[in-house]
Amino acid sequence: MSKELREGYTTGSAATAAAMGAIRVLLGSGPPEQIEIPLPVKGTLEIPVAWIRKEKAGARAAVIKDGGDDPDATHGHEIHAVVEIHPADSLRVELNGGTGVGRATLPGLPVPVGEAAINPVPRRQIIAGVLKEISNTAPDLCGLVKITIEVPRGEEIAKETMNARLGILGGISILGTQGIVRPYSHASWKASIAQSLNVARAAGLDEITFTTGRRSERFYLEQFPRTPQIGMIQAADFFKFSMQQARLKKMHKIRWSIFIGKLVKHAMGFPYTHAKDWAIDFDLLADWCAELGMPEKLVEKNRAAITARHIYEMVPVESREAFISMLVRKACENGRAFSGNSEVAVEYVLFDFDGNMIYKSEDQK
Repeated sequence: MSKELREGYTTGSAATAAAMGAIRVLLGSGPPEQIEIPLPVKGTLEIPVAWIRKEKAGARAAVIKDGGDDPDATHGHEIHAVVEIHPADSLRVELNGGTGVGRATLPGLPVPVGEAAINPVPRRQIIAGVLKEISNTAPDLCGLVKITIEVPRGEEIAKETMNARLGILGGISILGTQGIVRPYSHASWKASIAQSLNVARAAGLDEITFTTGRRSERFYLEQFPRTPQIGMIQAADFFKFSMQQARLKKMHKIRWSIFIGKLVKHAMGFPYTHAKDWAIDFDLLADWCAELGMPEKLVEKNRAAITARHIYEMVPVESREAFISMLVRKACENGRAFSGNSEVAVEYVLFDFDGNMIYKSEDQK
């Protein structure tokens, strides 16, 4: 029997715990050995705090990032939070990145150019955690609470990531949409996809909706709440494998709930869509834009893009429907080719990162 893989926590959760620990000490409490943080979606998580010390203007806390049994470049490194409280007429919280946290230098990222690379979800998580501490310890506090997230070895760690290519310079990004790192085993994930298809087929279903993760599943169910749960399968990056398995289980209709980056990779025919293994060909994507009649100046900007989202945002509003339709058509062709069944119905539902549905196949109910 295989050992159960151990979960870890994201850089966003580590930064949240550090910020909560620092303000707890700053407000007069003793340093905690661990702290209960809020998770971005629901629930809480206990995280150990390595150390906390007072500094001239505030307090600094450190948390050791733990990726569980799915370690990444940040695993084992210190994530710091420096918290200061300045006089103000009301309670306000400001969050920024310091040493070792990268800054966005190109458009198309989740944070604006010039800002610290602390993504929106962990940004909200950190602030929510600090406000929780204030509510518990000093509910009448008035002041400007300044939080600075730092990663002492962040610039060095960033060399092992794709940050520089994405235009994030000077350090790592603070990430995490769920707050928890769940171990990613290819064999176990594939087994889960195959088993889920078996269950759906045994229940009499002949159509399936694959999602690329928890968010795309949640957004889909918000739009189509009558979809049976057993008809929803998180396929992650396994495009080819999922299509093959769906054919083996004799599914007549295969639907994908997806974001723009994965849709582009499906359109390019990548069998596996993880960023570390399959990078988007931006020259090819720009050529496709040229075929749609987009201006030459825009096409050249597309060649220098860093993310599919960046290109989508540059596409003129009046051309976006044609752009998406082109991608979906190519993705459907690749999906049918991977399945080995040229007659199988393949559909796509596309969401933006706020959960707005921006495309659905014509016969989507």
